[in-house]
Amino acid sequence: MFRCPARFLVPRFRQNVRRTLPVQRITWLSRTHATVSDSGPAATATNRAEATLKRFWKDVGIEKRGGGYAVTLDGRQLRAPSGKPLVVPPEKRLVAALIASEWENQQTLLKPHALPMTSLASRALDAFEDESTRAEVRAQLLKYFETDTVCYHADSPAVLVKLQEMHWMPIIDWVRTTYGVDIAVSDSFLVPTQSPETIKTFDGVLSKFSSWEMAAMERATYTSKSFLIGLALVKRHIDVDQAAQAAHVEVNSQIERWGEVEDSHDVDYHDMRRQLGSTSCLLADY
Repeated sequence: MFRCPARFLVPRFRQNVRRTLPVQRITWLSRTHATVSDSGPAATATNRAEATLKRFWKDVGIEKRGGGYAVTLDGRQLRAPSGKPLVVPPEKRLVAALIASEWENQQTLLKPHALPMTSLASRALDAFEDESTRAEVRAQLLKYFETDTVCYHADSPAVLVKLQEMHWMPIIDWVRTTYGVDIAVSDSFLVPTQSPETIKTFDGVLSKFSSWEMAAMERATYTSKSFLIGLALVKRHIDVDQAAQAAHVEVNSQIERWGEVEDSHDVDYHDMRRQLGSTSCLLADY
């Protein structure tokens, strides 16, 4: 058994603790973050919604359990939102280490945005083992592709045109060559119409993805606002920085023209790389 000292655990509200967050926020947390197992029954949505945002654990550990690696908080195993034990396969040791690190680095208050690996691994193990969920997400991602940011090109200003050519066209060319599909691009306000054959091809590609790849693809697509950027990242054609640069083409063109807005552009810069970086780490097999 391997243990690494740390600090983490998902919170629970004591009944006499004042609730300072709106119900909607608490519900969102309950749906996306792991909880800690105990000797009682699996946590219900109601129980999870009564979680405190204060850290109350002392030690974080990594133990071999259930044929894989489990992250523990004060000896109690983390669980996915459904109550399912959060056990990472043996080949995903890096994922387990990163989840442990996230919880160890939580200080006085729990910061959900600082748990990207925990939420992503929970999504992979909790949701994408179910075929109906996989089919639903595939349909949503393909719908997203129909209005993909990378397929809308402007003809001015010059700095934006340059960045589109530098970061978007290589991805489009790679997709066309790799999958033998046509990618429609628009230089107006009209929505480019993607062919049924192209959509069918991508549906086939997604249907062969593992649960880990589906979770990574979902996050990468929604974070970058592009199906094609997400696909290129998941397939390791581009790295995290290249994906972030492609996702920020329009923002970077504005920065070059008017300058950076403090506490806005810089925050987006790091958040983009945190989210996309988590998808890349999730796919590592070591």
